[in-house]
Amino acid sequence: MKLSMAEYIRDFLKSKNITIKELNNRIIRSNQNMSNKLKIDNFSTRELEEIADAFDCDLMISFEKKERKNSQ
Repeated sequence: MKLSMAEYIRDFLKSKNITIKELNNRIIRSNQNMSNKLKIDNFSTRELEEIADAFDCDLMISFEKKERKNSQ
């Protein structure tokens, strides 16, 4: 099962023991703004880059070919 981006961000924050407030402080966003983005799972690539930069991480986005089962 794949995680949504919001779930992935929440899991990352939890694993690093970082609050949403601390994330907001690092990327200069309001608490309400980030809470809303996490609620509706809506992030631009630039916002994801800012989050990655705030934690000295690389953002890696890829497209991978789906494995299709043979229908025979």
